[in-house]
Amino acid sequence: MHGNPWEWTADWHGDRYYDESSVDNPPGPATGSVKMRRGGSWHTWAMCARSSYRNWNPAKTRYTLVGMRLLREAR
Repeated sequence: MHGNPWEWTADWHGDRYYDESSVDNPPGPATGSVKMRRGGSWHTWAMCARSSYRNWNPAKTRYTLVGMRLLREAR
């Protein structure tokens, strides 16, 4: 996934949420006005092109550098 579009996540942004939450897969705040994205894209600096890198955008933002990953659980 590195170098493809930023991954748009379901998590809302909270200024101190990740400092105060569990380390393993924190879900983010229950509500908010900006959504988290992760991983960088082909159009960002190399330091951003890693899955642990986080950034945010207002929830209504749309542009070609942000995508999403669809998952289906195996039975």
